[in-house]
Amino acid sequence: MKQKVKIKRDDTVVVLSGKDKGKRGKVLKVLPSENKLVVDGVNVVTKHKKPTQLDAGGIRRFEKAIDVSNVAILDPKLDVPTRVGYKVIDGKKVRYAKKSGEVIDG
Repeated sequence: MKQKVKIKRDDTVVVLSGKDKGKRGKVLKVLPSENKLVVDGVNVVTKHKKPTQLDAGGIRRFEKAIDVSNVAILDPKLDVPTRVGYKVIDGKKVRYAKKSGEVIDG
């Protein structure tokens, strides 16, 4: 089922499940068509690259995408994982943390 991704780039998130459970990181990239995020320091994989004429090759480490359902945004006030809601303030639609009611952006 396709849902709207309520997390944006540069948000701080915490991983809720998987091998990196409990880790916190900044969202580097959002892939809404795949319902995935790339988070700094989370789901780091190692890839062995063959040398080419342009590149020396070697072992590369980089972050792979993680499903949006496995992360939650951090509440800016309480510093705990929370869900995201939307409300209109002064004619502008803003995101807010459901636990504290604090506006996330706006």
